[in-house]
Amino acid sequence: MLQTLINAFKVKDIRHKVGMMLLLLLVFRIGCYIPVPGLDRENFSSLFDGSDTSNTFLTLMSSITGGALANGTLFALGIGPYINASIIMQLLCVGIPPLERLSKQGEEGRKKISQYTRYLTILLAVIQSVGIIVNFASDSSAIQTSLFFDQTWLAGLFMTIVYTGGAMLVMWLGERITDYGVGNGQSMIIFVGILSTAGQLIVQKIGQVFTEDINVIWELVFFVLVCVVLFFAIIYVDLSERKVPVQYAKQIKGRKMYGGQSSVIPIRIAGSGVMPLIFAFSIISFPQMITSLFWPGQGFDNFLTNWFSGSATHVAGRIIYSVVLCLLIFAFSFFYAQMQFNPEDISKSIQQNGGFIQGIRPGKATEAYLKKISNRITLFGAIYLSLVAFVPSLMFAWASYDLVNVFSTTGILIVVSVAMEFEKQLQAQMMMKNYKGFLK
Repeated sequence: MLQTLINAFKVKDIRHKVGMMLLLLLVFRIGCYIPVPGLDRENFSSLFDGSDTSNTFLTLMSSITGGALANGTLFALGIGPYINASIIMQLLCVGIPPLERLSKQGEEGRKKISQYTRYLTILLAVIQSVGIIVNFASDSSAIQTSLFFDQTWLAGLFMTIVYTGGAMLVMWLGERITDYGVGNGQSMIIFVGILSTAGQLIVQKIGQVFTEDINVIWELVFFVLVCVVLFFAIIYVDLSERKVPVQYAKQIKGRKMYGGQSSVIPIRIAGSGVMPLIFAFSIISFPQMITSLFWPGQGFDNFLTNWFSGSATHVAGRIIYSVVLCLLIFAFSFFYAQMQFNPEDISKSIQQNGGFIQGIRPGKATEAYLKKISNRITLFGAIYLSLVAFVPSLMFAWASYDLVNVFSTTGILIVVSVAMEFEKQLQAQMMMKNYKGFLK
């Protein structure tokens, strides 16, 4: 990857795109440090120290935003509302026929769906903002109502507008990175948020080595070793694929002969990427999100915290949570695999182009064969995603509990996947540049 970066910076256009991307990401990080008027930053941050188990979900949200939520800053919601809105729209496009037809209408249909996604982002941002404010409205030291004529509702309205505006600005930055930078803007924002949070914790650990306990250095060494092993394993699986050979018969059209060559259909083990994990965690964390935002510390919230969460106080609660999460990951893995790889369409395409899989009849037999292979590979992919969901948390817990919220569940997979996708985008840009030069 280092060589790819060096080669990319030699090309002027790509260098400008990378520079634009870094500039927009810098704007995002600056927004993560702009305080919101009406919040006492120190008292607000103390609510995220991890001592209150009712705020577990908010602590995780803060780690994804690079600490912006814990600091009560402009970009406290980060890219979360837009990601959730995109997930909901993808599900609606599959379940609602009008939206499904709209998604198949080419560029115009995608523009309309993107506009609906923005509207849904505003709604989700308002709901999350209200939830966060209601959660901490009882703490008079966190919200300075004196700036709003001692009216709590006025302070809440102002903060809701500011947080919603910040979420929309982050969405706009992500879209601009996609348009003028390299890679997917939303993924890069999440990538930077996770790395910045991890970087801050690592710097704190290094500081503890010189000020508190020299034994902390062994935690860092073990952390680095675990990172290297997990990164290697994820990259190895992510690049693995099953190649189904396809033979095309010779066809004579006019005076020319076409076909007569062999090709392959690549089916990746981790073709769905991180999406099944995001879907599963979004659904399983929804009840805890609602209760922790609006009814923190109440009976049902305590029940979910003790009996249905990754950090449940009862062992049975952690087991139930893990089993349900694995079932959701399996379900969404097969669901997303069907969205990306449709055996019926591929079988028709092969047959129309005069192709066939050796030993398999064209048509229904080819469709059944491809479906069988896809289901087997998806099963291994689902097992892999389930391991990714739990193994990093267990391994990093041995190194340091502070790092579990950052490099657990989807965090490490997002970091690796985004880095690999960024490298692929750079290689594609350089290849396109070479073709342009060749044509000139």
